[in-house]
Amino acid sequence: MKNEWILDVLTDLKSFAQQNGFTSLSEQLDDTTLIAASELANQGGGERNQTFGNINAAGRAHRFSSSGTNA
Repeated sequence: MKNEWILDVLTDLKSFAQQNGFTSLSEQLDDTTLIAASELANQGGGERNQTFGNINAAGRAHRFSSSGTNA
């Protein structure tokens, strides 16, 4: 999928938010990442579960979180 880069950008933004105490923003970016992943999966057709796992499962998907220091 050609637009996966957006997930990396959202991960970097979340890392920045966490490192700087922006708790609400960090939580919102979790939701935004799930939406972006869902839309990317819909564009990719049948690749949804292979690339992102079951993003419709209850709870938050922490697999998109990063402990990197790209902030």
